[in-house]
Amino acid sequence: MQVRYAKAGVARYRAMYDDARGRRQTAGTFATRKEAVAAWHAAEADIAKGGLGDRRRGRQTFRTYVEKKWLPHQVLEASTRQDYTYKIDKHLMGFFGPMRMCDILPEHVREWITEMQRKGASPATIQKCKRGILNSIFTTALNDQVITNHPSRGVRIPPVPKRPKKVITAKQFDDLYRMLPDADSRLLVETTIESGLRWGELAELRLKDLDFVTRVLTVSRTVVELNPKFHPTGGRFLVKPYPKGKEYRRFKLSPQIVRKLKAHAEAEHLQDDDLFFRYHHDDEPRSRKLRPVPLPGAHGKTAPNEKGRSYDHGSLTAYTTGKCRCEHCKEAYRLYRAQRRTTGKDNPRSRRTRQTDGHIPADWFRKQVWNPARRDAGLNDVTPHHLRHAHASWLLAGGADLQVVKERLGHASIATTEQYLHTLPTADETALAALGKIRGPQLSEAFDAEAPELATLKTENERLRAALADMALSIHAAPTKPRPNTA
Repeated sequence: MQVRYAKAGVARYRAMYDDARGRRQTAGTFATRKEAVAAWHAAEADIAKGGLGDRRRGRQTFRTYVEKKWLPHQVLEASTRQDYTYKIDKHLMGFFGPMRMCDILPEHVREWITEMQRKGASPATIQKCKRGILNSIFTTALNDQVITNHPSRGVRIPPVPKRPKKVITAKQFDDLYRMLPDADSRLLVETTIESGLRWGELAELRLKDLDFVTRVLTVSRTVVELNPKFHPTGGRFLVKPYPKGKEYRRFKLSPQIVRKLKAHAEAEHLQDDDLFFRYHHDDEPRSRKLRPVPLPGAHGKTAPNEKGRSYDHGSLTAYTTGKCRCEHCKEAYRLYRAQRRTTGKDNPRSRRTRQTDGHIPADWFRKQVWNPARRDAGLNDVTPHHLRHAHASWLLAGGADLQVVKERLGHASIATTEQYLHTLPTADETALAALGKIRGPQLSEAFDAEAPELATLKTENERLRAALADMALSIHAAPTKPRPNTA
C-alpha cells in the first residue's frame, strides 16, 4: 500500500498488488486505509480465481473464451484468421456463444451439426467448421484446463464426397484465350497455363523472380487479399515471404513464354522489384454492353415467398418485394436507378476505385476479365485455378515424370499430384481400346449365342445379297436384242 498526501495534507491510500506474472499493479486510490486494503485483497482474490485446476474457469461462455482468449492469442495466418473469424460469427456463435464452456457436451455438437444441415449448409462447410475450428478451440481449452473433456472429439460429420478435378482441354483453352479482352490479360492467362502458379504466386510475380537466360522461375512469395481490420498495418494486400507449403521452388519455363514476358518487361520498363502484372485504374468510364430491356411476364414468375405470392421476372416488384436477384430483375432495378439519376432524383455516385498497391484483386479479375471471356467461349464453371489443374494434367498426359510435376506445382505429397493422372477426357481411351481388343471376339460370340434369331437373319441377309449380286451379273452378261425399227 502507498500513502500519498494532497496539498492540503489529506492522506490518500493507493492499493497495490502483484499480478500473476509478478508485476506490481494498482487497484485504485482511496480516501481511507480500510477501502484500500479491501481493494487490495479483492484484486488478489481475482488473480487466484480461475487459476489452473479451478473449475470456475469453465464457467466462462464460449463467446468470451473465443473472443478474449482463443482468437487473439492463437497462432494463425492472417488469411486463416480472417476466414475463421467469419465462419465463427456465421456458424458457431449463434449456437455455442451463450453456452458455458464446461456445459458443452458431445450431444450439443451433434445438435449443432443437425442444425447446420437443416439450414442447408454443405458437408464441406460443416467439415471445415468442425474439424478446423471447433476441434482447435476445444483442444486449446482442454490444454488450458478450461474444460476437462473434449466435446467434439469422436463426433461424426456428414461424408464429404471427393469430386474429380475438372480439367479443360487444349481446344477449350484456345477458345478462352481468343476471348480475352487485351494483351496483358492474355499474357497473364498464358503464364498461368505454362507455369501452374497459384493466383497469389502469380499476382506477386516480379521481374527479379525470372532469369531470362536460364529461363528458371523462382517462386518465393505469395500475396493474399484481406479485410483491412485483419491486416497488420491496415492495408489490403499482404505479401508473405514464402509460398504455400513454406518452401521455395524453382523450375524452367518454355522459351516462347519467356520471350513474351521479356518483351512485356521491356515495353513496360519494369525494374527488378516491379510486378509483372499490375492493376491499372482507368479514369475513363467503362462502356456498358447493350442489354435487352426486361419484359415483365416474359420470363415466368418468381418462387412463392412466405406469403405465397409470386412476381413477374424482370419487374421492379420482383426485385424489391420478391427479393429475386436473377439477371432480368437486376436489370429492371438498374434501369429504374438510372432513370432516377437522369431526372435528378438521385445523386449519381462516384465511380468505385479499388484499394490496391498494384496487385490485381482476384475478384476484380474474375468478374471483369475472366467471366465474360469464359461465357463467350462457352465454358461453364471454369475458374482461373482450373488452369493450374490443366497444367498438371497436360504434363502428366504428355509423359512428364510424376516427381518433376510434384516439384513444379509445390505439392507437399506426391499423392496430391497423382490425382491428375487421369483427369483429361481422353485419359481412358487406351484402356478402353485394350479392353475392346481382348473382349471383342468374346462379345461377338456371346451376342450371337444370346440372339440366334439375329444370327439367322444375318445369314439370310448375306444369302440374299449374294443372290442379288448373281442376278445383276447375269443381267449384265446376257446379249441384248435389237430394237424393232418402227420407222
